Amino acid sequence: MIGKDFTKLDWDDLRHFLALAQSGTLLSAAKQLGVEHATVSRRVSSLEAGLGRKLVDRRGRRIILTSDGEQVARHAALVAVQAAAIEQLGRSSATELRGHVRISAPPALSSVLLAKPIAAVRRDHPGVEITLVGEKRLASLNRREADVAVRMSRPEEGDYAIAKLGETSFHLYASKAYLETVPPSDWTFIGYDETMNASPQQLRLAELAAGRPIAVRSSVLEFQAATASLGAGVVMLPDFAVAESSGLQRIETDQPLTREVWLVVHADIKDVPSVRVVVDALKNALGR
Repeated sequence: MIGKDFTKLDWDDLRHFLALAQSGTLLSAAKQLGVEHATVSRRVSSLEAGLGRKLVDRRGRRIILTSDGEQVARHAALVAVQAAAIEQLGRSSATELRGHVRISAPPALSSVLLAKPIAAVRRDHPGVEITLVGEKRLASLNRREADVAVRMSRPEEGDYAIAKLGETSFHLYASKAYLETVPPSDWTFIGYDETMNASPQQLRLAELAAGRPIAVRSSVLEFQAATASLGAGVVMLPDFAVAESSGLQRIETDQPLTREVWLVVHADIKDVPSVRVVVDALKNALGR
């Protein structure tokens, strides 16, 4: 059995240790928590002293968990989830719907599809505050990086409540002038930078380019669409992101790319009132 005196166990020590265990380095853990790396090291040492066990093996920049450390990390992850649920319940009034909900979603979805349902939640439930983080990475719901996530792929593991919102298709687009003046053999393409090389849409773009150059790259989808509308080349875009006023024309292909859109919330907080109204609003708006 680990530990000598659990009355001395400090949750902040445990929280810092969990961040270190999940990220693998002091610098990554410090960045995740918004503290100095020395603070993480001090907190972990305090936890080791309180438990009377060595939890990490410090070898260079990487941190290796001891067998005791792996055991504590597993339990700490469960504690973190329960703490998040309690925190959300504490923010919800028994008489008035209140709370703060953090949503993680891809930037393109955030700017085009989420503004209307979020505005509706604020109008109908002024006590609910919302933070929307537009990010391509998959925010960890277990680490409380977000309460709700909208994702383009279904999580493979985790204690989540998951709902499929629908599907979105991706097509090639270009300006009318570009298509009229540049033969297909001379097309150049607009795509993501190297951080998105493994994404299905970037892989399909490379397949359709068939050796023709991807001459403009950007991590910002809106920039890709803007440069395409100005005649810089052919771009692959989700259909929902293409406005009629953009001047872009769809290029039909034999098999357009289709991706699923998923709504994910940790099971322990799915019934918290403030979370539930946000989830319901997103389902109603995106699930049509």
